[in-house]
Amino acid sequence: MAGSVTILENPWHIEFRDAQGRLLTRTDHPADDAAQLEPVLPFSFIRRTSDYSRSVAAVFSLAPGEKLFGCGESFTRLDKRGQKVVLWANDANGVETGRMYKPIPFFMSSRGYGMFVHTSAPATFDFGASYGNTNELLLGDDELDLFVFLGAPKDILSEYTTLTGKAPMPPLWSFGLWMSRITYFSEEETRTVAARLRQNRIPDDVIHLDTGWFEHDWRCDYQFSTTRFKDPAKMIADLKRDGFHISLWQLPYFVPKNSLFPEIVAQGLAVKDAKGNLPFEDAVLDFTNPAAVRWYLDKIAGLLRMGVGAIKVDFGEAAPLTGIYANGRTGFYEDNLYPLRYNQAVAEITRQVTGENIIWARSAWAGSQRYPLHWGGDSGAQDTGMAETLRGGLSFGLSSFTFWSHDIGGFAAKTPEELYRRWLPFGMLTSHSRCHGTPPKEPWEYSAAFMDDFRRADEMKYRLMPYVYAQAKDASQRGLPMVRALFIEYPGDAGSWQVEDEYLFGSDILVAPLMESGISGRDVYLPPGQWIDYQTRKVYAGGCNSIPAGQIPVVMLVRDGAVIPHIKLAQSTAQMDRSSIEMVVFASQAQSAKGLVCLPADNVLRTVGAVRRNGAFVLESDPLAGKATSTVRER
Repeated sequence: MAGSVTILENPWHIEFRDAQGRLLTRTDHPADDAAQLEPVLPFSFIRRTSDYSRSVAAVFSLAPGEKLFGCGESFTRLDKRGQKVVLWANDANGVETGRMYKPIPFFMSSRGYGMFVHTSAPATFDFGASYGNTNELLLGDDELDLFVFLGAPKDILSEYTTLTGKAPMPPLWSFGLWMSRITYFSEEETRTVAARLRQNRIPDDVIHLDTGWFEHDWRCDYQFSTTRFKDPAKMIADLKRDGFHISLWQLPYFVPKNSLFPEIVAQGLAVKDAKGNLPFEDAVLDFTNPAAVRWYLDKIAGLLRMGVGAIKVDFGEAAPLTGIYANGRTGFYEDNLYPLRYNQAVAEITRQVTGENIIWARSAWAGSQRYPLHWGGDSGAQDTGMAETLRGGLSFGLSSFTFWSHDIGGFAAKTPEELYRRWLPFGMLTSHSRCHGTPPKEPWEYSAAFMDDFRRADEMKYRLMPYVYAQAKDASQRGLPMVRALFIEYPGDAGSWQVEDEYLFGSDILVAPLMESGISGRDVYLPPGQWIDYQTRKVYAGGCNSIPAGQIPVVMLVRDGAVIPHIKLAQSTAQMDRSSIEMVVFASQAQSAKGLVCLPADNVLRTVGAVRRNGAFVLESDPLAGKATSTVRER
């Protein structure tokens, strides 16, 4: 039993308690605040004098020291206590503000409960900002549909994703490096980038073509430029034989100069206002209109049948507020749902044509985790951009999203080489890894020493691919994030609830990126137990430690008693020899070790067990059931 819910009549309360009877939170009643000088908003309806409309204020108690997390990809401080979070899909235009590309009306508390508000109306969650003792869920609606989950963080995330959907596994190739910039403009340039990646031994699986593959840059018409791409289908096929997939940018907004604009307007495929006109100068595709969805999916399907591996589902945060949608609803309810409808459309046609679960999306709403994957928007190429990007990724993971990426090095402006070098291992140690933004992004455009550093960080992820894939499978099944706040694994450790600049990559690897220029190490908080440095093999105890980075500029430690599967280096996932997996045991005091492995051929998650016998670790049984060879090495 996780806990109990009690309804009291007078004064009216709903109380939530844990299995031991401890009060976790309860609705706020005016009688609760009689001792306060300042008026406190209770659980109530709010009525606007301007139009007599009603909205719900779902107000709950907050305990001293309580911490609150989630609400989507929020770039502000990870603990939302003391903040007001506006849940409204918005082009955040970076990672340095309180706006969000991916708001999610879900949060969890350090006291052992989580809440999901099932709505698409705009909302503001006032987490003790206006009054320190109450959590005010201020909804733009006059109805409240609230789900409350009790338990540890893993239990809450599992149950929330049982309700709203868990993320399916993306294809293996998507976990490799994506090389991109804004933008590659031609077939010649695309082939040259592919050739140079192989010539310089930079492992890579995807080349992304951003806004420049049309005849007119940014003017999306779903057609390759006929002047700059001689034979795109042949290019895609040739590159695939060499281990590359092609990803393509597009968006659902059409400027008047777009050749598709007259067709979209004439067929009524765009969102309209109350007068039947376009609310914006651009035509915004209406995903509540079945005819618009069919028209759009026909365009996307043509590209996928050509051999394209993934579609970049860019934008989606600007559904017209004043629009009247084909389903009869206004933008008040459809703005937040637009990303979900958009994600779903591209994900489902991709799965239908290619059989794979893959998109590359910027916007999201509750349920979008069913359509992986999402990236972190337009971060600045500076130290603060890197730190805020990580906070956004952790917050996103605490909102149930298993898979997440970001623009390695930052999107805006050329990335300084020193920053790019530090950002690389952080980017490689997330589920998905893409270099993207203002050119240059390719390692050969920097110094020879930098290209060596780039290759080293990239090769690390490719060697770790069996670990990455197995952890992804486990996280997918359980509704957990790959980029994981420490307290998900260590909820009983008070220190783990305080950390927002480190993370667990899966269950066994702790990553502490170097967030500032000019440093070669950093202070790191380690959860209880022994931790082994992945690069230097030094052993550290739980608690606060000052740890130098290794040759790759990141602090990266492995839990004592973990088995981390590795594979021989290859230049793409398609070229990997999966017949032989090396089980690397990280052990200091541990006499036994555990890990996970999953072969893409059957996608079955298996446990790896090893024990120390006669001074050396041996496998307890064949974890791959004869499907591949396992060898053991102690680190």
